[in-house]
Amino acid sequence: MSKTIFVLLDACGYEIGTKYLGYLEHMVDYGLAAKYKVRGELPSMSRPMYETLMTGTPSHVHGITCNEIVRRSNQTSIFSLCRQAGLVSGAAAYFWMSELYNRAPFDKHRDRIQFGTGDGLIDYGMYYWEDTYPDSHLFMDGEMIRKIYHPDFMLYHPMSIDLAGHTCGADSREYAGKVADMGVLIADILPFWLEDGYQVVVTADHGMDENGIHCGITDLQRDVPLYIFSPLVENGRFEDHYIGQRNIAPMLCRLLGLKASDAMVSPDEIRFK
Repeated sequence: MSKTIFVLLDACGYEIGTKYLGYLEHMVDYGLAAKYKVRGELPSMSRPMYETLMTGTPSHVHGITCNEIVRRSNQTSIFSLCRQAGLVSGAAAYFWMSELYNRAPFDKHRDRIQFGTGDGLIDYGMYYWEDTYPDSHLFMDGEMIRKIYHPDFMLYHPMSIDLAGHTCGADSREYAGKVADMGVLIADILPFWLEDGYQVVVTADHGMDENGIHCGITDLQRDVPLYIFSPLVENGRFEDHYIGQRNIAPMLCRLLGLKASDAMVSPDEIRFK
């Protein structure tokens, strides 16, 4: 089965994720998942990295060079490839995802729930615009879409780790606590996804530094974890070297059985069976 869930933990850095995403680490320890260390692209900001993750292209190509650029993507994305192949996509995500792949600018009166409407690329989506929106609610939004519409590609995109990092910094109890909370949420829901036959990919767009900032070149801002649950991928720990963030989009294509776009790099750094 090629159905794939993509969990994007906004601002979850590599070190903090490794320390507190205990169930994911447990699954890797028991040979039930693969883990990689990803070197994020630049700038290490949210909207540019959303576009890089979904299209496999760098900022100077896709043109989303900072968070202030509000427009639809002009690149071939995972969502557009799903549409072309007749696959169904879904998202429970921050509203910037809607702006990139459905409609821009976001209108909360019109765009909070978008189920098969308009010319957007995401078939079924529920979007939030307050950074304080509870992660627990976000996952249940996504579960409603998944259980009713059975998308081939489903995005879950929580924000509380990013908010805690900006508010308190990467060396704070609050930031660590939100990552730990996320670990509990994932431990609760991941077994159901796997039982239902989904492949699951968990990663982040960027990290966070001790000053509550991400936009630059330091390890805290750029390094993120990557966990993969798929019968197509060799399980184990492969963290002894970095892999590039541009590998994520073509990897998702391969899991979904899609042909990657010409602009996407080869996912050769991922160990496929």
